[in-house]
Amino acid sequence: MTGTSPNRLVPVLSVLGSVLSVQFGAAFGSTLFDTVGASGAVALRLTVAALILGILVRPRWHRWTRPQREGIIALGLALAVMNSAFYEALARLPLGTTVTIEFLGPLTLAAVLSRRLRDGVWVLAALAGVVILGLRDTGTEALDAVGVAFALIAGAAWAGYIVAGSHLAATVPSADGLAGASIVAAVLTLPLGVISGGTALFDPRTLAVGAAVALLSSVIPYTLELRALQVMSKKVFAILIALEPAAATLAGVLVLGQVLGLQTLAAIALVVAAGIGSVLSNR
Repeated sequence: MTGTSPNRLVPVLSVLGSVLSVQFGAAFGSTLFDTVGASGAVALRLTVAALILGILVRPRWHRWTRPQREGIIALGLALAVMNSAFYEALARLPLGTTVTIEFLGPLTLAAVLSRRLRDGVWVLAALAGVVILGLRDTGTEALDAVGVAFALIAGAAWAGYIVAGSHLAATVPSADGLAGASIVAAVLTLPLGVISGGTALFDPRTLAVGAAVALLSSVIPYTLELRALQVMSKKVFAILIALEPAAATLAGVLVLGQVLGLQTLAAIALVVAAGIGSVLSNR
C-alpha cells in the first residue's frame, strides 16, 4: 500500500500551521512598538499567553521531577531570549530580513544533526532560498548592526528552543510543559516590559492586540510545535520551519502592505521545495 498515512501528515500540518500563525502574530505584534516598545510588546504577549495556558492547563509544578523542572526552565529561558531578541531585531529590521537571519539558527541545527548526503542537499537548498529572500529587503541601505546581532541571538535561541522542546515533549505532557515554560518566560520578560511600556500596557486596545498576538504567536504555534515534536525528529522539524521566511513575507504582504517581486517568489519556491523534499526523503 502506497501513499502517506494521515497520522504522518498530522505533525507536518501542525508545523505548517504554527509557521503561519507565528508570522502573522509577529506582523500584528510590531504594531505595538510605538505604544509600549519592543520589550513591552514581548512581555505583554508572553504574559497573556502564560495566563491563558495557566488557567486552561493548571500545571502542577510540585508533581514534576527535578529533570522535568529543569527542562521546563530551559524551554522557558529559550522562549524568553528568542522572543525578546526577535522583537528587538524586528524594531530595527524589516520582518522578512529579521526572520531570514534568525533562521540561520535552526538551519545550522539541521546541518549539525544531518547524517546523510541528501539531508545536506535540502539544507543547502533552504539556505539558498533564505539568502535570496533576505536580499530583497536590503536595498541600498546597510542593515542595522544591532538589529542583525539581535536576530542572530534569536536564531541561536530558536535552535535551543527546538532542542529543549524536543526533550521536554518526550518527558512531560506537551500542554503542561508549555504552560510551565510560558510562565517562566513571562516572569523573565515582565520586568523590562513594565519599564518599557509603563501604564500603556493596560490600555484596552493594547491589551486586545496583545491578547491576539499571544494567541497567534505563542499559544497556538507552541502548542502545535510541541505536539509535533513528540513524533517528529529535530532534524526534520528544523528543515520544515524553513517555511518561516516565506510565511513572514506573506504576512508582510497581507498585514504590512509589502509587495512581492520575482526574486521573492523564486526564494519562496526554493524554500518550499526544500521543506517538501525534506519531508518526502524522511518519511
